[in-house]
Order: sequence, then structure tokens, then C-alpha cells
Amino acid sequence: MTALFSRRQALAAALLAPALPAQAQAPISPVPAPLSWPNPLVAQRADPQITRHGDWYYLMATVPEYDRLELRRARSVAGLATAEPQVVWRRHEQGVMSRNIWAPELHVIDGHWFIYFSAGEAREPWKIRLWVLENAAADPLQGEWTERGQIKTAWETFTLDATVFEHRGRRYLAWAQTDPAKKNHSTDIFLSRMKSPTELEGPQVRLSQPDYAWEKVRHIVNEAPAMLVHGGRVFITYSAAGTGAEYCLGLLWADENADLLDPASWSKSPGPVFSTSPENSQYGPGHNSFLVEPDGQVLNVFHARNYRDIVGDPLKDTGRATRVQPLAFTTDGMPDFGQPRPEKR
Repeated sequence: MTALFSRRQALAAALLAPALPAQAQAPISPVPAPLSWPNPLVAQRADPQITRHGDWYYLMATVPEYDRLELRRARSVAGLATAEPQVVWRRHEQGVMSRNIWAPELHVIDGHWFIYFSAGEAREPWKIRLWVLENAAADPLQGEWTERGQIKTAWETFTLDATVFEHRGRRYLAWAQTDPAKKNHSTDIFLSRMKSPTELEGPQVRLSQPDYAWEKVRHIVNEAPAMLVHGGRVFITYSAAGTGAEYCLGLLWADENADLLDPASWSKSPGPVFSTSPENSQYGPGHNSFLVEPDGQVLNVFHARNYRDIVGDPLKDTGRATRVQPLAFTTDGMPDFGQPRPEKR
């Protein structure tokens, strides 16, 4: 009973925590404009990432079977809702990359396409590591996707949710991993420079670990980093807690001219910046990515469920859906995520 009460207290704290750090608060945002695409955009797709290249938008996300990588393409965000998914890779039957195929991201690096994803093994499904595919074709729906192997980090431990970004002419990888020195099996957010699209060159630095009660509901988790540069700052969101209604986004930020590999350059929000909205029937928003439109509008791409109660393990529940909504900014330049919007078709 005591443990249950503690969990409920922690969940309540997560849902009621301030949406932004005190110094980043601003007057209440105006009523958001209607979306020009369905909400949800795509059903039963978690951990979404939308990237734009040329005139095309590409969507990747985790499929509920955890067994393959799909790619969708359209001329607009709205078009992705009806775009036909194409399977570009399937899991191995045995060995590495054979179970828990999670969180794919599509990136263009030096004219080639790369997909970064997490995967476990048949005999050890939770032996999850980071893996890379490469395609040299101009069209990522054509050509051959070649397996480029594992991205090696400092430790052979539970590792997932990689994202790649460039800043000030340098390429970085951010990801989540379990520190073997910790006994609680938590995951923290790490950052490193990249030597190539498949190699790190260190140092590997920890940017965030679960410090607050809202990051420790059900599980002790910081995962799924996503990067955005806006208004003179570098922002990294991350997802915290378990994958039920407690799932939410935290925020890190640094000056755009700072040394990103110095943990002292980063500040951290004391409360979640994007979390469950019972009034809008949106639960557990998280694992987001950012899409910057040609006109400068920033879109928040994320998943959430339209129900709170889940029977059994939330990871086995297929109700997470891909959603997209505009991101606002406060008068002092901090992201204002607002609330996950109610559904509409």
C-alpha cells in the first residue's frame, strides 16, 4: 500500500509540476490555431520523427510489432497521414537486430541516407544497442539499405534512442544509456562528437539523469533526446518516467555559442514541459522530435494515447499514436509546448 501511495504521489507531482522553469514563464498563450492535418496524424506509431529533404517530408516511427522499419513520404505533413508505408528493413531472425526494433530516425549526411535505430537480440531481447543503416541512393525509397553495424559507446550496456545533429560545423550524437556504475538500471542522456556517421570520437558526457520525482514514476528514465536551435539557444528535450500516462518531456538548454560537451553549459527544467492533459484526453505525450518548416514555424512531433488506463505492460499496448502540433515560444525565447491537443479528424 505504501509503495502504491508513493507512486500515485509521484504521478500527481508529474502531472501538476510547472510547465516551464520559473524564469521562463510568460503570459498564457493565445488559443492555438486549428491544425491543418489530422490529430492523430498516424495511428499506432510511437517514437515519431519527421524530416524534410527537398520537397518531401519523411516519417519514421516504431511499429507496434517491433519487427521492422517503415518509411512514409509525402509533399506535406498532412499528406503523411495517408502516405503508404514502405518497409525498408526487417529484423533478423536470430542474433543482433532481431528483437525490439525501436525509435528509428532518418538523416541525410554527406549526401547519403542513414537510419539510426535501437534493437535487441533474440536470446536477450533487452540487450539493446544502437545500429545504423546506410543508403547511397538519391531516393531513400529506392536503392539498397546496407547494415553499417553498431555505434560503439563507452559501455556495452542498455543503449537506445539515438539522434544526430550538426551545430557550428560539428556533428553530434545524443542518446540514452544505462551507466554500469549505477545499480538502479536507470537511463541517462549522453552526448558525444561523431568521427563519422557510424563512429564516435568522444568524450562521452552525461547531460542529464533522473533527478526529480516526475522522472522516476514507474521507471527511472531519461531517454529519447531531440535537438532544436532557436533564438540563440540549443534545446534538447528528453522523455522521462515510464511509458504510461506518466510519460512526459523534460527540457535542457544551453547558449548556442557554449561548449555543448561541457555539462556545466546546460540548464535543466525542474518540472516537465509537456505532459498528460486529462481535459484533452491525451495521456503520456513523449518521445518527440522537431521539424522546422521553411517559414520558420517549429512543429513538435510526438506520440500519445487517448486513454489513461492500460492493462499490463504499457510497452505492449499499441495505442500510442503519432501527433504533430505547432510549438510556441515565450517572450524570453523559451519553448512553450502548451498541452497536447484534443483529437480531430
